[in-house]
Amino acid sequence: MIVRSLSSDNAAEYQALRLRGLLEWPSAFASSHEEEVDTPITAIAARLQPKDDGAIFGAFMDDRLVGIVGLQRETMQKLAHKAYIWGMYVAPEARKLGVGKALLQHALDHARDAMQVRQVNLGVNASNDAAIALYKSLGFEPFGIERGFMLLDGELHDEIHMVRVL
Repeated sequence: MIVRSLSSDNAAEYQALRLRGLLEWPSAFASSHEEEVDTPITAIAARLQPKDDGAIFGAFMDDRLVGIVGLQRETMQKLAHKAYIWGMYVAPEARKLGVGKALLQHALDHARDAMQVRQVNLGVNASNDAAIALYKSLGFEPFGIERGFMLLDGELHDEIHMVRVL
């Protein structure tokens, strides 16, 4: 397995995997497949351009993209010591192989070393036990819960907010 920053060259495979995640696990994302399916590939390529305040990482197995995660620094000056994880998804056929852990560790290392942030936050659907266990295994701790964070198909979903101090 190789974990690295994605570039504009990965736009098509990134978008395909992201759309797959939005379809297969809609309660894991604030965005929806309907909102993203028509995004032009040029816009995706621009999102994947290297930036000082964030990155999108991919995990590759046999040269195939099987996992993705985003990392973004907070934009306000007084909050810039923090970054947040977003868009985490691992294809079902690559789960339980250490892909998620490798992706998150890569993002945490980048946050600490390249971005020099002090903490990384994330939000996770309160019903996603596997993701919560993964985050806890990497030192994330819950610090709050937002009731009714998301309304999906008429059902409210809670979100657990977690932090990892670097």
